[in-house]
Amino acid sequence: MEREDQLYAPVKALLEDQGYAVKGEVGAADVVAVRGAEPPVIVELKLRFSLSLFHQAIARLSVTDHVYIAVPRPGGRQARRMMKDNLGLCRRLGLGLITVLADGRAEVHCDPGAYAPRKSKKKQARLLREFQALRGDPNAGGATRHGIVTAYRQDALVCAAHLAEAGASRGRDVAEATGVARATRLMADNHYGWFERVTTGVYQLTDAGRAGLVHWAESWTEE
Repeated sequence: MEREDQLYAPVKALLEDQGYAVKGEVGAADVVAVRGAEPPVIVELKLRFSLSLFHQAIARLSVTDHVYIAVPRPGGRQARRMMKDNLGLCRRLGLGLITVLADGRAEVHCDPGAYAPRKSKKKQARLLREFQALRGDPNAGGATRHGIVTAYRQDALVCAAHLAEAGASRGRDVAEATGVARATRLMADNHYGWFERVTTGVYQLTDAGRAGLVHWAESWTEE
């Protein structure tokens, strides 16, 4: 679809099928629908999701609680994620969401209304574990110039630093010397390519590991 007015007919048909009288471009609203003595329904039409679309729809909430946004159904590789993210945003803002398909059908994905997402104790526990495991505050509230520093990467750096000084070592010795309980598993998994197994349970540092120590030098030490 190339024009916003191409969204109007499918949205109007959708609302008329539910018993609404529908008119376009009423005041500042793209679409207004009325059914008996009920509060009006407002739909804002746009060719894509945007921050200005959400601003516009939020402004309409001063007129009625029944506000929808309508866009063409996204396509392409990012469509599923785009829909999920914007559907969640609509729900958090109390807005409804309608998409118009290429064949002219309009679909309602959520209706306006208050929304309170369920809290995930599992996600909260994972967040707090990562908080406790991080050494210092390496990310300063955002990405460092290298990227995000995780507790896992910090543990890998601590193990790498030990190998750089001690040479090839047994995993249990690295764990004991560094306090990284998962040292053996971490070096065996070798997600960053920093470790090389010399023999069973014994690991040494690779050239990539030495480069990693230089690249992430400020990201793993205790404050």
